[in-house]
Amino acid sequence: MGRKNKNLIFENIEVIDAGAKGKSVAKAPDGRVIFLSDAVPGDVVDVQTTKKRTAYYEGFVTKIHKESEKRTAPVCEHFGYCGGCKWQNMSYEHQLFYKQQEVENNLKRLGKIELPEIQPILGSEKIYFYRNKMEFSFSDTRWLTPEEIKDSENLDNRNGLGFHISGAWDKILDVKKCHLQADPSNAIRLAVKQFALEHEMPFYSPRNQSGLLRSMMIRTASTGELMVVIQFFSENKTKRELLLDFLSEKIPQITSLQYIINGKANDSIYDQEIICYKGRDYIFEEMEGLRFKINAKSFYQTNSEQAYELYKVTRNFAGLTGNELVYDLYTGTGTIAQFVAKKAKKVVGVEAVPEAIEDAKANARNNNIANVDFFVGDMKNVFNETFIAENGTPDLIITDPPRDGMHKDVVQQILNIAPPKVVYVSCNSATQARDLALMDAMYKVTKVQPVDMFPQTHHVENVVLLEKR
Repeated sequence: MGRKNKNLIFENIEVIDAGAKGKSVAKAPDGRVIFLSDAVPGDVVDVQTTKKRTAYYEGFVTKIHKESEKRTAPVCEHFGYCGGCKWQNMSYEHQLFYKQQEVENNLKRLGKIELPEIQPILGSEKIYFYRNKMEFSFSDTRWLTPEEIKDSENLDNRNGLGFHISGAWDKILDVKKCHLQADPSNAIRLAVKQFALEHEMPFYSPRNQSGLLRSMMIRTASTGELMVVIQFFSENKTKRELLLDFLSEKIPQITSLQYIINGKANDSIYDQEIICYKGRDYIFEEMEGLRFKINAKSFYQTNSEQAYELYKVTRNFAGLTGNELVYDLYTGTGTIAQFVAKKAKKVVGVEAVPEAIEDAKANARNNNIANVDFFVGDMKNVFNETFIAENGTPDLIITDPPRDGMHKDVVQQILNIAPPKVVYVSCNSATQARDLALMDAMYKVTKVQPVDMFPQTHHVENVVLLEKR
């Protein structure tokens, strides 16, 4: 065992597990855990550590002595540099195994609650090209691969269009082909980049806060409709129209072509005016005959086909007979609320984002669903006695909170309301486990169903049915 820059080198270490946030796990000779970012369980490797803590190390692989049988060749040339698909080097059946294991571990170890047998995870039929929304950034200082740095002759043009490199806020990985969104996504991105270079349109400089082209969002719907939103840092009418006209001629199937002029420090679009240049300012997504209007700011599950599977699990767990009053918390644009409405007497959706509720109301009208009501409000403040008196005591609560889980006051409100059943949809089983523990005295977990929405990544959704003890 040698020393290098005060960090340790461990040789012939077996990788034994996959851990949180897509890291793999090995054990050092001193018994500490090592978290690795580029190995697969079953590999035997040499490791250079980068951090030493009381209970663990962080490190990277310097040499692979034996490759795991769980390994597979990554399909993407950007694998290892792009932070998007960290598990592309592990075959899909094993990805599912470790996602299932993460849900089970979190619920048992963090939740410390009694559990039924956990259902086998629902895998995604598509393991590539499954995303309906991608965001790409322009930069005049793209990130250089080690190969490019060695071959330093071709470094004049540093413009790039792609993804932020993790840990380098001002660097963009220039993407040749992304395997996450179906055609014509790659064709649009490559055409825009080529046209911008030919017409000398300056790419954005995050350091200097200058340039013209800032970001591009592409949304594709299962209906075949297509939205492109280009964000400009400053207004240049001639160049802006040149690019937008080129795009609408080159890709005539674009349903919604929009743009934003955003001169502020960050590129978030939620406080920006979005201007429709051609077509309409929304596209339609469809699920089981329901149509959902998606605009540039709408939240919609990014894997349309798996969202349908997730919502079916939610509806099955709800076990509705047609007589129930249902509360749908964190309803977003009301997709789950409308999806379960035909099996319920009435659904009340609550969401903190006013624009999302406007979308939800419009979607319900368009879908001729009369038995849903939507309200805007901070979840922890909404469920006061007045709200319950006006809307009724629910027979079932469906909750689908963000990654942080539910605020403890929201959990307490659910316990105060004490409906017979709660269906808890989560994108983070660790915070879900914490919330389930808080509810354990009153509710028993009777069903658990993990669902994979994001193949090639460590992320996993989980649906739990709670029934009153």
